[in-house]
Amino acid sequence: MIGAATSAEVRLLLAQTRAVEATVDTLTPAGLTAARASLVELAKGVLLGHADCADPLLAPALAQAARDLADRLLPDADLSPAVPARHLNVSVRTLHRAFATCDESVTAYVRRRRLDHARADLATGRATVSEVAARWQFSDSSHLIRAFKSRYGRTPTEFVRSAQR
Repeated sequence: MIGAATSAEVRLLLAQTRAVEATVDTLTPAGLTAARASLVELAKGVLLGHADCADPLLAPALAQAARDLADRLLPDADLSPAVPARHLNVSVRTLHRAFATCDESVTAYVRRRRLDHARADLATGRATVSEVAARWQFSDSSHLIRAFKSRYGRTPTEFVRSAQR
């Protein structure tokens, strides 16, 4: 009898599928075979209720599912590692372990994506630094200015001036 897949398992399967899809053009024939086999096994595990989100081989898919979820929740002031962990039905520790295989932590990912969105908003010239800081959950404009300068090498005001030229 096929068990009911949880939303976390389905998100995990979708994230793994997106990860394979993003790299399919660069895979060798052996890589394509391995990718197909891993997707089939993951799908079987989800359908049979045997998917284990704590499995280290699923860490990249779990991290991608968490990134996808975090991207949708970026404007939420309460976004923390606990939020995607809860939505994906894993512990915060399991989520941190999944991100350990990536270049950045959950928190660093959220910070970077919020800065990316803040930069895009500032480039339009339709919002002040304070408005952008509030929209993307920086504690105040000074916090955004420091984080922006650290990431992009210039202040938001310098960026806006150069974008307007």
